[in-house]
Amino acid sequence: MFRAKKSIYGPAMIIRHNMYLLSKTKVITILVIFWSIVCLQPASSMPIVDAIRIGDYKNKTRFVMEMNKRVRFNVFTLGRPYRIVIELPKIKWKIKSSNLKKSRRIIGYRFGLYRPENSRFVIDLGRPIRVSKAFHLSPSGNRKHRIIIDLSDTSPADFFKNIKRGIPKTFNKTISQKNFKVKNKTLKKETPLIVLDPGHGGIDSGARGLRGTLEKKVVLALAYELKKQLVYNNKYRVLLTRTRDVFVRLRERIAIAHRAGADLFISLHADSIGKKHVRGGSVYTLSERASDREAEALARRENKSDIIAGVDLNEQSNTVAKILIDLRQRLTKNNSVMFAKLLGKQLNKKILMLRRNHRFAGFAVLKAPEIPSVLIEMGYLSNTHDEKLIRSPRHRRKIAKAIKIAIDKYFTIRKSMRRP
Repeated sequence: MFRAKKSIYGPAMIIRHNMYLLSKTKVITILVIFWSIVCLQPASSMPIVDAIRIGDYKNKTRFVMEMNKRVRFNVFTLGRPYRIVIELPKIKWKIKSSNLKKSRRIIGYRFGLYRPENSRFVIDLGRPIRVSKAFHLSPSGNRKHRIIIDLSDTSPADFFKNIKRGIPKTFNKTISQKNFKVKNKTLKKETPLIVLDPGHGGIDSGARGLRGTLEKKVVLALAYELKKQLVYNNKYRVLLTRTRDVFVRLRERIAIAHRAGADLFISLHADSIGKKHVRGGSVYTLSERASDREAEALARRENKSDIIAGVDLNEQSNTVAKILIDLRQRLTKNNSVMFAKLLGKQLNKKILMLRRNHRFAGFAVLKAPEIPSVLIEMGYLSNTHDEKLIRSPRHRRKIAKAIKIAIDKYFTIRKSMRRP
């Protein structure tokens, strides 16, 4: 006679098993619903520029920027050198500057984030021009929204006569000190404040490596690593002049350090040079006369940052004018040199440095009176070995450790000098 096989599971276990299946089904159902909601969400609201076209004619050049939606924009010109600046809201760029066509009137382009809330497209001009037309075209056929700018020739006198100085009020937002507060409020004000200045940013990419490494990205990564090491034992307060990929004017970098009452200012960079065999780090301090031709050339390149971003160099507030340099601050210069020598010694233990690793030149970003300031070049992106190292987080940790040791020694010396 056939007997049903007795279940090895008790009633309690069967109930638990059924509850498990039910809960699993609920989880799957919730995930399906969530995924459906996510997939049905509209695409990002950020405007996307995916094409730039240039039409070169005898009497004019037509510039066309194509994007997925209509945006508010402003156009103005700047001189010395001749430039056109297009102010836009924050834009996602799906174009490469290397692929953009040039013309008789247009000799170069740059684009990127200028402030957290807006982007810029800067057109370098080979001659004085005037913007004869600037308007928007709605989509038609397979064409998307377009910004059209017609450029025609003019005389230098008329160019400077009609030039629009400054930035339109709708975009004229400067970085205020409230954006750069030292967050660790538990530390006393007597705790040394170090201002770290990751060079370039936003529309200004800085040097570009052979493998496409952007200076603005690796120096920001180094700044974060250095900050991490400095705040670890609460010996220092640390402030960054920029915390993301955004452009900050050279004068504003100095002003940030000045307003915060910085005890030390460290500008972080990575160099590039035509001689691909040259490699190694270096430390720079301020001087009206450069230590050598290479230092002078580097200072010229770094000081062009505001021009690259389409800044009107004729603008200068009274506050910045007071900050922007008193080279007779001998004590500040001496402290900068002392710190630079300590840096060179410590960095030389960790990474390859140039034979003469302490150099000096007229860097605009080092012109903060009463604040000892140095500029560090962590290597050459134009050299394959240096670029590979600079891209490495491990290598950047070594650089940061050497800088921290130098900072420790610097403040130990300063403290001993203040003792009676």
